[in-house]
Amino acid sequence: MLRTLTRLRLKPLGGVPAARQLTQPFLRWNSTQPQGDSSKPAASSTRKPLSRISVSKGASPGEMQRRQYKGIFDFKVFALFVVSGVGIYWFFQSEKAKVTQRREAEANRGYGKPLVGGPFVLQDHKGGIFSSEDLKGKFSLLYFGFSMCPDICPDELDKMAIMIDEVNKSNPGQLQPIFITCDPARDSPEVLEEYLAEFHPQILGLTGTYDEIKQTCKAYRVYFSTPPNVKPGQDYLVDHSIFFYLMDPEGQFLDVLGRNLTAEEAVAKIREDIKTWEPKAVRERKSKGFFGSFFY
Repeated sequence: MLRTLTRLRLKPLGGVPAARQLTQPFLRWNSTQPQGDSSKPAASSTRKPLSRISVSKGASPGEMQRRQYKGIFDFKVFALFVVSGVGIYWFFQSEKAKVTQRREAEANRGYGKPLVGGPFVLQDHKGGIFSSEDLKGKFSLLYFGFSMCPDICPDELDKMAIMIDEVNKSNPGQLQPIFITCDPARDSPEVLEEYLAEFHPQILGLTGTYDEIKQTCKAYRVYFSTPPNVKPGQDYLVDHSIFFYLMDPEGQFLDVLGRNLTAEEAVAKIREDIKTWEPKAVRERKSKGFFGSFFY
């Protein structure tokens, strides 16, 4: 069999060499296979140079520049700038008015209220020393009277006891009640301790020498007619102002409560004063406002 195969010879076809006769049918078959979608043009035939690609259909360079300027200076943007400017101007003017109003209100605190209060050093009914510095830290309710008072002082101290209890319900521990005698010759610490125990245990009685009491009454604008040189056992009358003085936790005068107020009305006033009170540093900071440093 092998000998038969080796003896086979390809006959030339029309003068074409035998090797070419073998490869030519394969080439013809390969060239007839599909090479993609012939209906679509070649990519190279439709590709354009970058310089010929239109950036904006139907828009010239001048039109493109005009559109750019129009986008920057649009009417809406202009209106926004105007509204923002007006708003900022109004805000600054409003803030300036608030600062001015706060400063005027702070200045009027000194003009609208009497100058009540001042330094003093007295003796309390427990035997200790009590000064004006001890008014700081709490709201203080001061009343000037004397133990031999027949009717007015007992009535006012009964009212004071109600005020203490009611304020303690809403503001516990914030009010210290103080009774300052206008009759130091007869109101010793022992007398005041016994007298004030009839009204309320929290009331602290203060006494001192005649000159010390006189100076304290003068500082608080309290009128009293106690004679200066009283002999033991001498009978005399004492007249005095009838007011409650409310002092703030910084020891400054806050409000005055007259005899015309009922206990309930006085309590409501004290509660409102406590609620709205602010330290001096806070009031000064508010008087300047957020932009206070820009306006003044």
